[in-house]
Amino acid sequence: MKYCKSALSAAILASLAVAAGAQAQDAGERATELDTVVVTGIRGSMERSLDTKREADARLEVVTAEDVGKLPAHNVADTLQRLPGVNISSSSADEGGFDEADRVSLRGTSPSLTQTLINGHSVGSADWFVLSQGNNVGRSVSYTLLPSELVSSVEVHKSSQAKLPDGGTTGSVNIVTRKPLQFADAITAEASLGVVNSEQADSTDPQLSALFNYRNEQGTFGILVQAFSQKRELRREAQEIPGGFFQIGEDDPVAATNPDLVGVWAPGLLGSTLFEQTRERKGGLVDVQFKPADNLTLGVSAFSSDMDADNYNRNFMLWGGNFARAQAPEPGYVVRDGVLAQASYTGEPGRDYAVYDMIYREASAKTRYATFDVDWDISPDLRSRFQAGTTKGEGTTNRQYIAEVTLARGGGASWNTHGASAPVDWSVGGDTSPAGVTSFGTWGNQLVSAIDEEDWFSADFTRYFDVGALSSLDFGLRYADHEREARSPEGATPGDIWSDLQDGATAPYPSGFADGIGGSFPRNLWYFTPGALRDAVVGNSTWLSGDDGPTGRHNYGGEWKVAEESLAAYVQANFRGDNWSGNVGLRYVDIDQDIHSYQAVSNPANAEVSSLFGQWIRVRTSNSHSRVLPSANLKFNLAPDLVFRFAASQTQTLPDYSALGAASWGSDLNKTGGGGNPNLKPVVSTNFDANLEWYFMPRGLLSVGAYAMDLKDYVAFGTETRQLFSELTNQLEDYLVSVPVNSDGKVHGVELAYEQPIGENFGVSANYTFADGSTAHTWADGSNNLLGTSRHTYNVGAWFENEAFGARLSYTRRSEFLIGLSGANPYYQDDFGTLSAALSYKLNDQLSFSLDALNLNDPEITYYQSSTIPTAFYSNGRQYYFNVRLKY
Repeated sequence: MKYCKSALSAAILASLAVAAGAQAQDAGERATELDTVVVTGIRGSMERSLDTKREADARLEVVTAEDVGKLPAHNVADTLQRLPGVNISSSSADEGGFDEADRVSLRGTSPSLTQTLINGHSVGSADWFVLSQGNNVGRSVSYTLLPSELVSSVEVHKSSQAKLPDGGTTGSVNIVTRKPLQFADAITAEASLGVVNSEQADSTDPQLSALFNYRNEQGTFGILVQAFSQKRELRREAQEIPGGFFQIGEDDPVAATNPDLVGVWAPGLLGSTLFEQTRERKGGLVDVQFKPADNLTLGVSAFSSDMDADNYNRNFMLWGGNFARAQAPEPGYVVRDGVLAQASYTGEPGRDYAVYDMIYREASAKTRYATFDVDWDISPDLRSRFQAGTTKGEGTTNRQYIAEVTLARGGGASWNTHGASAPVDWSVGGDTSPAGVTSFGTWGNQLVSAIDEEDWFSADFTRYFDVGALSSLDFGLRYADHEREARSPEGATPGDIWSDLQDGATAPYPSGFADGIGGSFPRNLWYFTPGALRDAVVGNSTWLSGDDGPTGRHNYGGEWKVAEESLAAYVQANFRGDNWSGNVGLRYVDIDQDIHSYQAVSNPANAEVSSLFGQWIRVRTSNSHSRVLPSANLKFNLAPDLVFRFAASQTQTLPDYSALGAASWGSDLNKTGGGGNPNLKPVVSTNFDANLEWYFMPRGLLSVGAYAMDLKDYVAFGTETRQLFSELTNQLEDYLVSVPVNSDGKVHGVELAYEQPIGENFGVSANYTFADGSTAHTWADGSNNLLGTSRHTYNVGAWFENEAFGARLSYTRRSEFLIGLSGANPYYQDDFGTLSAALSYKLNDQLSFSLDALNLNDPEITYYQSSTIPTAFYSNGRQYYFNVRLKY
C-alpha cells in the first residue's frame, strides 16, 4: 500500500487539533494483543502464547512472569536471548566479556538501534564502567540495573506502529511492571529468598526480593510495593591484548636491520589479566492506583535501582610496543600471513620488557523514574491516557587508584601465536617481582560521572467505531526534554606514591588462574592489595575540587553534553474485516539538538578554559531533524490454522550520545583513542517484514519469516590523527583516534520458529535467525561488516512439567560479530554459546523451590582482530541460583 506523506501529515495535524495520542493500551487490552509466554505453568503458557499470537496485528514476542522472581533467568536480557531474532551482548564498551547479559539487540544490528522502555516510557540509563560513562555512551540501556523481579512482562516489538515511541530503528523492548489493581486478591504477598554461587569467584551471596500488594474490595484503590537486595561476586580470568597488534613501519629502527618486517603485525601488549568485582544491587518499585470514578483511573509510580560495582583489574603485560619496533628478534623468527607469529628477543640492558597495570575503581550505577498517569474514558467511544514523568540515570567512578609499573629490565621476551582460536604463548625474562620494578606511574585518579535525564509528557487517545472496516483511530503526541552529560570536574594530583606503595601488602593470583582458556603465559603473579593501593594513593595525593582554572584538575577534555528536545505526533487507523486485520499510520518527529564539547588548543592565548590537563576552546553545534515515519501492519487468516503477516515501516534512531558529543580521548600506552562527530545524521531505516505461521496442533507452531532493513546514514567508524594531552608526558601528542561517520547499510534475514508438545508432560522448542548485514563503509581490515551482526543465531530447548516438578534445558548460540574498534583496528567476538538449566518443585500453592544453573558449559568468550590475530580470551565460570519462594 502506498502512502501520501503530505496527506497523512495533514491528517496528523487535524487529529492534534482535537487531542493527542496513545502509546499503549491498558493491561487488559495488552493481554489480547500480545504473543505471551508465561513462565509459570509451561503447558498453559504455550497454549495462551499461541492463542494470542494469532490475534496480534503486529510482529511481537513477549515473556511474562506471574510471580516475583520467576523469569527463566536472573537477568531480563538473558531471558530475551531465547526469542527468535534477539541477540544479547555482555558489555557496552571495552570492558570485555562477562557472564551476565548487559545489552539487547534485534535482527543482526547493534544494541544502540534497539530501544528499551519501561511501561512505554524512557528510562535513564547508567553504566558502572568508566569508559561507558564518558567515551562509549550509546542509546541502549544496561539491563544489569533491571532485575527480573521488576517484570510483569517484556514485550519485543519487531514491527513498528505509529503509536509506539520512536527511537528504535530495528525494534523496541518494553518492560511492563505489575499494577496494583490487576491483582485478584485483596492482599498478595510474595518473597524470594535465595543465594547465588559464582563458581570461579568461589563465593556464595544472598539474593532477596519481596512484593506486597493491597487492593480494596471495591477495586478502586491499590498499592504495590516491591523491594530487592542482591549481591554477587565476579571473577574473570583472561588473556587480553589491549589495542590489538600494530604494524611495523618503514621508519621504525628495526626496519633498517630487518626490512622484511616492514608492514608485519606484532603485539603491542600481551596481558595476563585478572578482574574481580562485587556487584550489590538494591532498590524497589512503588505503584499506587486510584479510581475516583468508573471511567477514571489515576496512577503514581516510582522506581529506583542502585548498584555498587567496585572493581579491581590487574593486567601484567609483555610490552611489545617498547621493543619490537626498535630491536631485531633473534634469528629463526616466523612471519605467517603477515603476522610476526613467533619471535624471541635477547634482553638489552636498560630496556623494560614488561609493564603492569593495577587499577582499582570505586564505581556505581543507578537509575530511577517517577510517573503520574491519568486513564480517562471520556465516552464509550473515546478513551484517553495522559502521562507526565521524569527519569534519571547516573554512572559514577568516584575514585581510581592506579599503579603502572615497568619490570623485566634486560630480561628479554618471546611469543608464539596460534591464530585467533587460542591464546598467545608468551614469556618475559628478568625480575618481575616487586623488587624488580624499574619505574612507577599513575593517572586517572579522577571523578568521572555520566548523567542521563529526561522529562516528558504524553497524551494518547483512541476513538472507536462500530461500522465499516475502520475499528478504531489512535492519535496523540509526546514531548520530551532529554540531556546526556559526561563530567570530570575534580581529581587528585599525585605525589610520591611509590615510596609508600613499594613496601605495601601484596597477594598472589588465584591458583589455577586461566586454566579455562589454556595457553602458556605468566600465571604465578603478584599484585598490590586494594587496601595497599588505595592507602598509598590517598596518602600521597592532593585532591583538588572547586578549582576550574589552570591549577585545578577539571578535565574539560573528558566532558561533553548532548541536549535534545523532541516533539512527536501520530495518527494510526486500525482496521478489521472477515479473516483480516491491520493498521496504517504516520508518526511525525521533530528534534532539536544542542551539542557541547571542548577542543584542545596548543596556544594558551587562544584558550577559553584551562586546567592541569591542558587548555581548550568551547565547541557548540546545533542540529534539527524533522521526519514523517509511516508504518503499516496487515494480518490474513488464510485458514483456521494458517496466518500470514506483512509489515512495512520507516524508523529512526539518533546517533549514540558519545558519537555526537565526546571530545577526543586516548590511551597513553598505545597512543590510540576515540572522539565524537557532532555533525552525524540520524539513522533512518526502511523496513519490510513477512511471516507465515502454521498452528499444526494444540500448543504446536511452525513459522517462517523474512525481513529486510535498508539503513540510511548508518554510523560506522573511521580513524584520524588528533593531538591529545598525555598524562604521562604532560604535553600534547599525536594519537590515532576512531571517529564516527555516516555510511549506508543494509541487513536482511530469515526467522524460523518451532514449538511442539510431546505427550502431556514434555515439549521441545527451537528457533533460528539468519542475518546478512553489510555497510558501504570499508573498515581498516577491508571488511564491510555491520556492528553487531551475527549471521547465525539459534536456540533449542526442552521441558518437562507435571503438577509438582518442572525442568527446563536450553542452549543458545550466536556466530561471530563485529564489536567495534580496538585502537584503530576492527575487532570481533567469536562464536559463543551458553547452556542453562532450571529445576523447580512446588510443595503447595504457598511454597516452592527452584535451582537455576547458568553458563553450564563454562563458555570461553573470544575476541579477535583477524583469523590470525587474537584480541582477548575470557573465562567467567558457572553460576548457580537456589531460591525458596513464598506466596500468600
